[in-house]
Amino acid sequence: AEGGTSFADFLREKATGALNTLRAGEKMQAKAVAGKADLPEVVQAVTSAELTLQTIVALRDRLIGAYQEIMRTSI
Repeated sequence: AEGGTSFADFLREKATGALNTLRAGEKMQAKAVAGKADLPEVVQAVTSAELTLQTIVALRDRLIGAYQEIMRTSI
């Protein structure tokens, strides 16, 4: 559609956001090890990263399941 976002752009944006969340969790863990971060901030960042990873894995599983279902369909 005109002026709309394409599906590829939408997926790219969401994937970039997920990667940024995972990286933020890793950085916060490194700060915690160095003693430069507060515990609540670390817990929040790690929890957010974990939730993002679980969402990505669930999405991957659904996509693989959909692909397998399509491949089983006879033409």
